[in-house]
Amino acid sequence: MIITTTPTIDGQIIKEYNGVVFSEVVVGINFMKDMSAGLRNIFGGRSTTYEKELRQAQAEALNELEQRARQIGANAIVGMRVDYEVLGVDNGMMMVIGSGTAVTI
Repeated sequence: MIITTTPTIDGQIIKEYNGVVFSEVVVGINFMKDMSAGLRNIFGGRSTTYEKELRQAQAEALNELEQRARQIGANAIVGMRVDYEVLGVDNGMMMVIGSGTAVTI
């Protein structure tokens, strides 16, 4: 399935707009990972622990977005967007939200 952030797909004709699709993935960061990231915050450097969790959540959100588009008969998604939200202040939960317009090309 073609998934793009653009409103059109180069060289393709959109035959039908099937509707807006969303995906939501909530991930928790466990205590040990949070402690490791906290040390990175103090001493500097990248938090590869959080980066790995974020990449996994992004992949899951895109996969779920594709599944939902297929359920309504689409074979592509245009205008895709990914947003991020931290849930609560100190609970170690993060939400990745995907959205886009499901289309038939």
